[in-house]
Amino acid sequence: MSDSWINETLYPDWGQRFRVKRELARVRSDFQDIVVFESESHGGVLVLDGAVQITERDEFVYQEMLTHVPLLAHPDARRVLIIGAGDGGVLRRVLQHDTVEKAVMVEIDGAVIELSKKHLPGIAGDAWNDPRADVIVGDGIDYVAKADDGAFDVIIVDSTDPIGVGEVLFTDAFYRDCARILSKEGLIVNQCGVPFMQADELRETSLRRAKFFPHVSAYVAAVPTYVGGFMTLGVAAKGEAPSRQTTEQIRARAEKAGILGTTRYWTPEIHTGAFNLPPYIAENLPSKNA
Repeated sequence: MSDSWINETLYPDWGQRFRVKRELARVRSDFQDIVVFESESHGGVLVLDGAVQITERDEFVYQEMLTHVPLLAHPDARRVLIIGAGDGGVLRRVLQHDTVEKAVMVEIDGAVIELSKKHLPGIAGDAWNDPRADVIVGDGIDYVAKADDGAFDVIIVDSTDPIGVGEVLFTDAFYRDCARILSKEGLIVNQCGVPFMQADELRETSLRRAKFFPHVSAYVAAVPTYVGGFMTLGVAAKGEAPSRQTTEQIRARAEKAGILGTTRYWTPEIHTGAFNLPPYIAENLPSKNA
């Protein structure tokens, strides 16, 4: 057994470490430090700037909740924009929906895509070759600023935390453009951190989005490698409030999309239940917008 370890450096005074079975890549791209390694316990692991992004063992939790919740909260999601998500896991889950006609993915760092294709191929599966997928290596901010009004039904932002390369994805200008390019019942989802350690992330993101969307809320997912308890996924909607939808509504949409029985974490019951937030998380949301 290897005696080599990698320590996550997301927080200065708390973290986790992985025993490294084999280091697969260590690259400094134009945007960030990238490490991919095979762990003893979690399979392949992707680390960006010292923060664990995804592991093969528990990626299904994050990817399913980040994807299936917004796509099924929308009454008829056909056109989806993905920003970030260079490992391809969100793209794969989006394309599992038979009802999706087009998925545009914009990832700023092409190195993340290439390293994921090479070393973590199971995360995206065959999604890269799906004719409905349009994968662009470019700036998501620029893409959103130039996209047509009402061009998308759902926007999924899978970014790093609001520091470094991910910082510009948490601004007023970005959310204003997102609201503009979403259809009448459109909605946007993005990760808002682990509120036990990163409450400001959820609070500030929600306040910004409340300027442009009538419904702002969040839901939770228990992702083992995102230490600190629940991960929050913030959602802002132009149409119906996702937090008020019923399990029966969601089940009917999932059946139509063809994803019932294909998931390992998401279910219609988990979907609706995830919006029931503990008070320590709910207190970071603008209550009038839920």
